[in-house]
Amino acid sequence: MQLAHLAPLYERSGPWASVHLDTMWTDESTPARRELQAKEACRELLRQGADEATARAVLDALTDRPHEPGELGRAVFAAGGEVVLDPPLATRPIAPSEVSWAALPHVAPLLDLAVQEPVCLVAYIDRAGADLELRSPVSSHPAATGLAEGDTWPLHRTPSADWSASHFERSVEETWEHNAAEIANAIAARQEADGADLIILAGDRRERRAVHNRLPVTLRPLVVETDFGGRAEGVDKRLLDEDVERARRDHLKRRAEEELDRFRASRGARTAEGVPAVVEAAREHRIAELFIRPEGADAHRQVWVGDDPDQLAVRRSEIQYLGERQPLPAPADDALLRSAVVTGADVLRVPPREPDDVPAGGIGALLRWPYDDKERERDREPEGAT
Repeated sequence: MQLAHLAPLYERSGPWASVHLDTMWTDESTPARRELQAKEACRELLRQGADEATARAVLDALTDRPHEPGELGRAVFAAGGEVVLDPPLATRPIAPSEVSWAALPHVAPLLDLAVQEPVCLVAYIDRAGADLELRSPVSSHPAATGLAEGDTWPLHRTPSADWSASHFERSVEETWEHNAAEIANAIAARQEADGADLIILAGDRRERRAVHNRLPVTLRPLVVETDFGGRAEGVDKRLLDEDVERARRDHLKRRAEEELDRFRASRGARTAEGVPAVVEAAREHRIAELFIRPEGADAHRQVWVGDDPDQLAVRRSEIQYLGERQPLPAPADDALLRSAVVTGADVLRVPPREPDDVPAGGIGALLRWPYDDKERERDREPEGAT
């Protein structure tokens, strides 16, 4: 999971207001209920010590925007009297309301609530051509339309067996093959440009298989085929939507299993587990992938932070790491997520069904290089080198 979209949260100092609300209800009293919910969240911020300007900014953000159909919830992050981020949610919050005023933005709930990969490139294919659509978990938009439609003659077979009919039939085959190659090339180009994680081929079996077989070998593991969906106007896409969502879930599950297998295989020199070890790796910018199990015993353990992401320590007395005399407490998951975002590390939310000891205490990391290599580099440095 890439969290680069959270970067604006770490470009300014706190303290931070963080609000997560369940808004997935709609009835005749919705506007009034939403206003009451927003006001209560802001009263809670003020009770926790928030300044009035920031609380007002949160209230305005929660009440100014109309309730959108299908909206699952709201997450709002504000500091210094300004809302900095209001990300879309892909999952309904479990609690009706979660409000925090703290040194760091409380982003850990987004591991379960926020939009995650994969992005899907859906190709609607028929004999005449194809349309492409780029889908994220919360939105979709056309990526290309009318591919290969210039080569539409001839497209249909004839039952006649004379020479001209055979020639016509060969032309049909050649047109299909040419169109399939053109569509496959366009899909490959769009996948590279958009970084799509999955390619969904929708349409008749013959045409989508022809396209599948002409895709680059490196892309074929990303492909999922479905019988549902088409290019005709008014086609019911509900079954296609179910197939796309199933493909997304399978992709996320498969990726989590692969990354956890990497973690298990690398346990030791190339991993860190537990808050002290992962905090040390974060200070040294050595985390390649952060593993967090929010249910873990150590996930919410208190650590100490300063304004800079490198100012991170397990104990308040570790001034040499904190670099300031007034550090503030923060949950370990929020502090380590800040480090991951700033250093470009990936993040994996460990599924609850995994054994509780992976990673130990619910916090772990794959490292950019092993400890022993780093120590050897230090040993090779000339005495007195800085």
